[in-house]
Amino acid sequence: MSAKPSQYIYVLKLIPRLLQDENWTEQDEDIVTRHFLRLKRLVEEGNVILAGRTEMMGEKTFGIVILEAGSDAEAEELMRSDPAVAEGIMTAELYPYRIALMRKNP
Repeated sequence: MSAKPSQYIYVLKLIPRLLQDENWTEQDEDIVTRHFLRLKRLVEEGNVILAGRTEMMGEKTFGIVILEAGSDAEAEELMRSDPAVAEGIMTAELYPYRIALMRKNP
């Protein structure tokens, strides 16, 4: 019997250049599109439980990804291979996490 996957959260922050709308390039937009599509695929595959971001734009802007992985190393690899992280437009920090309560969808 295999162990239940552990839960993790990673917190994403845009690099300072991207805190101003006028600084975004077509390449930056492409990276974010690939970031989103990858997260969508990971949700469908069951690795990602939740992903989202704050709505305000500025120094306090951040996103989160809550995921399940079989090990710390696997969680780290999932975070590091996120296109936004791998291509340097977002920084990310990973933390062990446990969902204690979650509303069920109707």
